[in-house]
Amino acid sequence: MRQGRNLLSTSDAITRYFNEASLPSQQEILGKIVGEILRSGRSLSRKTICTKLICRLEQANSPEEELHYQQLIGLMFTSER
Repeated sequence: MRQGRNLLSTSDAITRYFNEASLPSQQEILGKIVGEILRSGRSLSRKTICTKLICRLEQANSPEEELHYQQLIGLMFTSER
């Protein structure tokens, strides 16, 4: 009985790992968004990037993807001095 639970939790952990690994990196996402904005002829600003990120957040298919976009939005408002 206990071994069955361990196998299930191991299987869940492996599935979660590969789901997270399949998400593009923050740099990849920001690069795609910047490219989309520039190709559309709009000016590049924090506001246009955040707007795109919020749109993608609303269309996210998983909690992991939502978290990924939330972290990117948060990154737009942190400043390094």
